[in-house]
Amino acid sequence: MLMGKTGPMAGKGGADEVKKDPMLWGRAGYLTEEQTDVYAEFKAEIEKRDEAFKSSIYSFGEVEGEVWTLLRWCRARKFDLAEVVKMVEEATECQAEAKSNDFYRDPKAALGCDMALYLNRFPQLYSGYTKEGIPIFYSMPAKINIDAIEAITTVEGILKFHWFYYTHDFGERLRKQKKEVEGYHRFECFCIMDLGGLAVSQLSSTVMSILKQQAFIDSLCFPETMRHMVIINAPSFFSATWKIIKGFIDARTAGKVDVISSRKKWEERLKEFIADDQLPSDYGGTADSTEETMNKASPGDMKRLYTEILYVRGSNDYKTEIKEGEEVDVVVWTRSRSGGKFTIVDQDKASDKKYSDEVEVKFDGVDNNATVNPTSVRIVIERIKGPASIKVKCKSNASRVSSLKFLLAFHVYNSE
Repeated sequence: MLMGKTGPMAGKGGADEVKKDPMLWGRAGYLTEEQTDVYAEFKAEIEKRDEAFKSSIYSFGEVEGEVWTLLRWCRARKFDLAEVVKMVEEATECQAEAKSNDFYRDPKAALGCDMALYLNRFPQLYSGYTKEGIPIFYSMPAKINIDAIEAITTVEGILKFHWFYYTHDFGERLRKQKKEVEGYHRFECFCIMDLGGLAVSQLSSTVMSILKQQAFIDSLCFPETMRHMVIINAPSFFSATWKIIKGFIDARTAGKVDVISSRKKWEERLKEFIADDQLPSDYGGTADSTEETMNKASPGDMKRLYTEILYVRGSNDYKTEIKEGEEVDVVVWTRSRSGGKFTIVDQDKASDKKYSDEVEVKFDGVDNNATVNPTSVRIVIERIKGPASIKVKCKSNASRVSSLKFLLAFHVYNSE
């Protein structure tokens, strides 16, 4: 089964095919004798180990299949048995705490806020499947707003959510495909990284630290799960850097990544892998846009969500429109211990209409460090029905020297 009719044991054809297509390397049907021996030794080693070691390997469950699972780990360490075993041991240690908490099955409990609110400011989401049936993951680093993120969750919460997203959300998509699609065995994802609008200044130390920790978890605990990555709308500084990096990595890894700046070209490339009805409308397909998909993570009957970060020194306000047929709840999030007083009024200066009493919003945690969840307060008397032009006003409790941060979250519903 491992060698297959085209494998090297059957003749030279298998080796030639691997040379032509490096993506076949280390896969069932294309193993060398040495790789087959390592596979067998790894399998024997697993039998000697405890359940924690084995469950680390079968991170998506045994439904993936023994051959496909074990070969993922072998490829990750180039069939060096000692390194493969060491990797599993390190993964077992890395995931121990998350595993003891069932990999944070409740995303809201993990984050301390609704999943839709988090994705609104840290857009990373799964949407649709490739023509091979592989889940598609979208990442939009340019849209990450770290000030907003810090107002609604913690770094610890983000990493807990990442465990949930990979183990439960992504894992369930894979298991669903295995159950419904005959012959499905690629427990992998297709990644689209959209760098449109990205500036070097956005890559703060906090953002880079989060992205690195997420990547570390992925590569150590879920190895060889990236089928392909298409990096689109790449700015010139990134494209130049990638050309240098590409020269230092092996052909198999480099072959998994495309970097394309032209919209016409990346749309053409994406459609080689993805059917129109699986590709979001904002990426050239006919499926729901990524924004619509993120909104589906909203709680209850919420239609959509939008947010605004409000910086306040002395006082500040934010104006917005509520459409006819919609109604809005307004929630304010903050870490500011000083806090501020909020009111919502009509934009028309001649109007004395108020949509809220004066509501104080300030951090009520036991301390003000980044490990404690922020505070949120609903500031409307009742949902504001459209059409309406409103102004959210804030007066700081601190001196005019201090600049405070608040995140305004507008939860939009259809009017009853």
